[in-house]
Amino acid sequence: MRSLALAGKPNAGKSTFYQAATRAEVDVGNYPFTTIDANRGVTHARTDCPCLDRDERCGSERCRDGKRYVPVELFDVAGLVPGAHEGKGLGNQFLDELTDADAILNVVDASGGTNAEGEPVEVGTYDPVEEVDFVEREMDQWLAGIVDRNWEGVERKSRSPDFDIDEVLTDMLTGFGATVADVAGSLRALDYPEDPIQWTDEHRAALAREVRARTKPLVVVANKADVAPAENLERLRATDKPVIPATAEGELALRTASDADAVDYDPGDPDFEVVGDVSDAQREGLERIREVMAEHGGTGVQAAIDAAVYDLLDRITVFPVQNETRWTDGAGNVLPDAVLLPRGATPPDLAYAIHTDIGEGYLHAVDARSDRRIGEDHELSEGDVIKIVSTAN
Repeated sequence: MRSLALAGKPNAGKSTFYQAATRAEVDVGNYPFTTIDANRGVTHARTDCPCLDRDERCGSERCRDGKRYVPVELFDVAGLVPGAHEGKGLGNQFLDELTDADAILNVVDASGGTNAEGEPVEVGTYDPVEEVDFVEREMDQWLAGIVDRNWEGVERKSRSPDFDIDEVLTDMLTGFGATVADVAGSLRALDYPEDPIQWTDEHRAALAREVRARTKPLVVVANKADVAPAENLERLRATDKPVIPATAEGELALRTASDADAVDYDPGDPDFEVVGDVSDAQREGLERIREVMAEHGGTGVQAAIDAAVYDLLDRITVFPVQNETRWTDGAGNVLPDAVLLPRGATPPDLAYAIHTDIGEGYLHAVDARSDRRIGEDHELSEGDVIKIVSTAN
């Protein structure tokens, strides 16, 4: 399961986003540091279910008439304030918790209604563009500090005849989620002295920035789009970051109304239908949400999650089955599972993602759509339905 983290300054709407995306009860308040301990829950990325290519929809509880929802971990951590990398606010706790994330959803108050410390101000009086690079900058400086504090050990190891800088830096940065490939790619992108003793603060800072960019990609969630001045959204979109306008409050209202059978709405839909009894005030509120959705193609909450999973992390969804003709598992359930894999993954990668024993006993795979055996170096694609044949089956 992939992990996404909600980051941003206090009072930007992270906890509301989290509650809307996970339907978990959390403390939501109009004051800094509403969240102290990280909230962890499960949300879903949305994709097309392969059952759309069959006569009948599958019976999976995560499929809604061909809209497939794939589990993703989401956590909401303490709000970030300027100087977090120096320990201000709850900075160290915040940044430590972010090491578990595969990608970051940087929740920005697009309305300009909160200042840099997350304190409420008049809407439109604070520039939300200031927040776009805020999380990245704090994370880069925090990671640079970690590199600095551990550099003496790198210098000491460099005196060994079998010194390998890729290996040593990977050991140092494993806790941040960096792999051998991440470190190797980062070093290839940099110009640095061969001898670690000659590295300067800027060399180490550049390494931190590059590693952070590779291990913690980021999408900006322009939250409170329902009350944000149009020029704020335009300026946010003009930055060099992926930006998704959103109304977390609108999404939460729709999911709450859907749970009460008042509206027909699936997360990620561009519109909804009122199907139950609602008061005049509720109908008026729903129509305001509909106007925002019409302008932005939805509430933006699902779009932000999907952008992180399928664009930033470049994942594909593959559906393992045991019966390649009926697309079922051993109990007869149609398309019961969906697995997120890196683009370029092969059948053995899918086998290991299902279970280590399945991977170790891998024999071959069958493409259930074509009913043909595929090679172990075959690159899987979004929506593939695959049978893995293993000695562990």
